[in-house]
Amino acid sequence: MPDDFSSDFFVSNADRDPLRIVQKDMKRALPKRFYKEADVAERDGAWAVLLDGRIVRTPAGGTLALPSEAAARLVAAEWDAQGEEIDPSTMPVTRLVNSALDGVARDLSGVAADIVKFAGSDLVCYRAGEPAGLVAAQAAAWDPALSFAREKLGARFILAEGVMFAAQPDHALAAFSGAVEEFAGVKDAALRIAALHSMTTLTGSALIAMMIAHGGLTAEEAWSAAHVDEDWQMRLWGADEEALAKRAQRFVDLKAAVDLWKALG
Repeated sequence: MPDDFSSDFFVSNADRDPLRIVQKDMKRALPKRFYKEADVAERDGAWAVLLDGRIVRTPAGGTLALPSEAAARLVAAEWDAQGEEIDPSTMPVTRLVNSALDGVARDLSGVAADIVKFAGSDLVCYRAGEPAGLVAAQAAAWDPALSFAREKLGARFILAEGVMFAAQPDHALAAFSGAVEEFAGVKDAALRIAALHSMTTLTGSALIAMMIAHGGLTAEEAWSAAHVDEDWQMRLWGADEEALAKRAQRFVDLKAAVDLWKALG
């Protein structure tokens, strides 16, 4: 097994935006499984992922190692679950970890700033004026995120009706930025910020993502809150099966980010 084998089927650092989760080139043939067992072992104060006893490398050639055994086992479980072929599309935690170690670690401040940028036009701050049922559904799903930001972070966000941009107060963004920076200053910062960014982009809400990070929402609750408008429209006009299938795949990625966050301890 070559030391840089993973670069054969995970996108290399040079071929991707460091703010995005590593994506598989769907046109390439899937490689055959070449190992029997995936496991983890402590190496130099971290937990490395092993295939038949050999350390897995990231696409950029780094050691695929995590700060907690639980996080490493999430990755190892994805490798262990592969069949005759290795399909990176079924390995959301591995893709996210690769993105964190190869990309986010090199642009930590930029990714953190992007999360704060989301908060400046956050999903939960833009409300419908009618019908009354949708107004109530949005309030029930999104008001807790605003209360959390106000009470836990000291960030008071304002609401806007419709889709016209409304600038948030500087003090609210500064307070939220401080909360993000707390995660950017910890030992596992790249993994934390990568997971938080993934949760933000997948839900469309930095406030919902931050609430997840603080244990205020489960992945399922956050996903439901993020799709209030879409669910309302489906109740009126019926479900779009293709859209639901894509949504289900995005939830897999959200769940991976949440699971990684929890496993980091």
